[in-house]
Amino acid sequence: MAKKLCLSLSLCLTRQRRVSKMDKYNKRTSKSPIDSPSQVSHEVDIIEQEPPSDPALRPLISQYNPNERDRIRRFYLVKGPCQPNNHDFPQRDIGDTMRRFNKDWFKPDQYGSWLEYSIDKDAAFCLCCYFFRPENLGSGGRTNFIGEGYRNWKNKKRFDEHVGDTNSWLNQRQCIQTIFEKQTVRQKMDYRVQLNASVGCARFLAKQGLAFHRHDEFESSSNKGNFLEILRFLGDHNEFINKVVLDKAPQNLRLTSLDTQKDIVNAAAKETTKEIIAELGDDLFAVLVDKSRDVSFKEQMAVVIRFVNNKGSVFVRFLGIVHVYETTSLSLKAALEDLLGKNGLSLSRLRGQGYDGASNMRVEFNGLKTLIMKENSTA
Repeated sequence: MAKKLCLSLSLCLTRQRRVSKMDKYNKRTSKSPIDSPSQVSHEVDIIEQEPPSDPALRPLISQYNPNERDRIRRFYLVKGPCQPNNHDFPQRDIGDTMRRFNKDWFKPDQYGSWLEYSIDKDAAFCLCCYFFRPENLGSGGRTNFIGEGYRNWKNKKRFDEHVGDTNSWLNQRQCIQTIFEKQTVRQKMDYRVQLNASVGCARFLAKQGLAFHRHDEFESSSNKGNFLEILRFLGDHNEFINKVVLDKAPQNLRLTSLDTQKDIVNAAAKETTKEIIAELGDDLFAVLVDKSRDVSFKEQMAVVIRFVNNKGSVFVRFLGIVHVYETTSLSLKAALEDLLGKNGLSLSRLRGQGYDGASNMRVEFNGLKTLIMKENSTA
């Protein structure tokens, strides 16, 4: 047991020395468009622990937290490709000939913009592939420049094939646009799961008539409101939802803000109204109107339509609430016409009126009913 422990400690110390050895080759002027030393220093300082320079020792981008991935990409972009020009590249027997990595490949007119070399594995890597290529993307019969790296120094032609000509099959398969499309498939699936979870919570609360949030929704709060608590409940009972919601989601795409909740409810209201209008079709209808104030003392007018469907059944459906700036008959009529017009309805199809709670609606000549009757005598 002690022998195994010593062997493990020796391997750890050897790897640490290799990492330290790599660091001295990367203390050079960056090839990034960011030339200011202060900018470079600031970019490195915001990362608590500096990521390894050797491409073979780097964790994959997908292994980082989603909120840290862009910061890791910026760090390596500022630092530039790992190109230890002063390293004594070891020779290997390849095809009965001793061959080694050629440092001339680092030149700008060769492959210097993307080519990297790992001292740890004596292998070549691609910085662009590390940034953008999904780890599960097949190599299509070509050499993989991430993961194990490329070590066949005899066949330099592979570098050109990796870059690919404009019209080549490899470039069409590996171009950045294609890579982005393949990479975003998983992101789209995760987003759909995340959105469906938020929509499901909103639909449940709206159906039950429950409040969505409360005044205290901080992380330290024991009760963050119905919406967040139900969303957390769904995550606790579904592993797919749990991977993409709340603290597992990117900070700028959690779909839990108050604006997002309102957008979901508004979208549900619009879809519900469409179903009501489709159910009404081209039939005639009556309106029931009630005017009331909300808690902020804003005047509002609630509108309900009543109609008979093609099966002879009577239906009463809530159409909407309209904010009115004045309570005069003309203002109420304009608000009612605007609501009906937005839903493809008109006063010409009106065959009945009912009012409550507003005396100016019941005035014989100046009330809302009279104004509508002047326009449509059958209303």
